Amino acid sequence: MAELVQILIAGLATGAIYALAAIGFTLVWQTSQTINFAQGEFVMLPAILVLVCTMTFGLPVWLALIVGTAVFVLLFGFGFKRFLVDPMIAQGVLPLAFATMALSILMKEGAKDFFSPEAQVFPSLAPSGTFDLLGTAISWQNILVIVVAFAVIGLLQWFVGGTRTGRQMQATAQNPQVALLLGIPVQRMILYTFLINAGLAAMASFLVSPIYLAKFSNGDVIGLSAFIAAIVGGFNQVRGALWGGLLVGIVDALAASYVSTSYRSAVPLVLLVVIILVKPEGLFGSKEERRV
Repeated sequence: MAELVQILIAGLATGAIYALAAIGFTLVWQTSQTINFAQGEFVMLPAILVLVCTMTFGLPVWLALIVGTAVFVLLFGFGFKRFLVDPMIAQGVLPLAFATMALSILMKEGAKDFFSPEAQVFPSLAPSGTFDLLGTAISWQNILVIVVAFAVIGLLQWFVGGTRTGRQMQATAQNPQVALLLGIPVQRMILYTFLINAGLAAMASFLVSPIYLAKFSNGDVIGLSAFIAAIVGGFNQVRGALWGGLLVGIVDALAASYVSTSYRSAVPLVLLVVIILVKPEGLFGSKEERRV
């Protein structure tokens, strides 16, 4: 029983990371019909930027976190929308998808060549070690990940549903043409979405890197798992991305412990296939009908 509790806690922590990245997928898709195939690398890079600030420029960790986040949000929030999405979206969804794939490769290889091909230790804000919970050793880092991730997601839910800007973003996601007629600055709302996505990716990066280290290949697993989570939960629902992320994280942890570590990456794919066959819109998604 103690072992199962440990596995579930670890799965929830991993799933919370996937949820943050999956929500970014969902937000960007809702407002701009864009699938960012570089989302995994968006989670990989902020931790490396922080390490560059500490190792190269000698900044303290707290300042490096601020600087790294600001640089990343500027480049891959504003810059990503302004210099890649805006020019490419007029060419259609497929060219834009290829462009984000190319960006993914560029970010991954750039981190490998210009930073380090080796995994680097990333500082953790959580106390080291574990604590005892009903006879089960629980990692402080896992608890920090779960608490912070849920707090960020809760704050995002409040912002989207409880503020004027958030409601304007929802209106833009539902029907940008009507939102524009109502006087909503649609392009500004879409930009906010890209900035929020970059912020969520940075938060996920800072939470996952103390556990799995900071390395250029982190984006491979995180990007695929977050994409699966978004589809499983429902690509057009933020809460679907949340529950999809948690489900994929728990399934992944259980598969690694009770099936095989060699096949752990295949189990979420099996889950994806089952969900698509049974409920194509996702567990919490809603059907979308379009007239063509």
